[in-house]
Amino acid sequence: MTDRYSTSHLPEDQYQPGSDNTVLRNKRGIIDPVAMGEAETNALWRAQKKLFAEISADHSFTANDICNMHRLWLKGIYTWAGRPRSVNIGKGGFEFAQARYIPTLLDEFEQKQLKTYTPCNFTELDAITLALAEVHVELMLIHPFREGNGRLGRMLATLMALQAGLPILDFSDWDGEKRETYFAAVRAGLDRDYVPMQKLFAGIIKTSPQTA
Repeated sequence: MTDRYSTSHLPEDQYQPGSDNTVLRNKRGIIDPVAMGEAETNALWRAQKKLFAEISADHSFTANDICNMHRLWLKGIYTWAGRPRSVNIGKGGFEFAQARYIPTLLDEFEQKQLKTYTPCNFTELDAITLALAEVHVELMLIHPFREGNGRLGRMLATLMALQAGLPILDFSDWDGEKRETYFAAVRAGLDRDYVPMQKLFAGIIKTSPQTA
């Protein structure tokens, strides 16, 4: 009997045949997670290079921009690139926003965070780190896409930092010793507590190369 609540018929919830359910179905037929990681990383660098050249210092980001950035990055890999997810997902026992609420949440994100903090032309470090922290945390809690939310959030933060006259941010610490601290900072956002993420961004700014 077919489960009428199943999402396995949706492209974004299917795995590539031959990948042993380790790689999402993709346009390139990639079945190896390492190869997929390389493909996504290379595409990310190309997207970032284009956006660094195009996004102006006075640009105010919108929810549509977020979708377009995701599409620019992953359109050559996934058919659903740039489209808000229609499946529910979680990580490490933490459930992100339910898929049915994402369009409304993205609209609220645009009205509250993006309109308040972009363009990110603040001059005081505390104001910059608050802008980066609140925008990043709220985007992560929505987790609007099936794949690539964290990297997209970092790309947006880097574009905002460039608007504030800062260097390109180096997030390597977040993948290493501060990984769990980062996840805890995202969860703190459930209570509108952005201080933990502010501290992480302050550290990133301090340790990032000072030339863009």
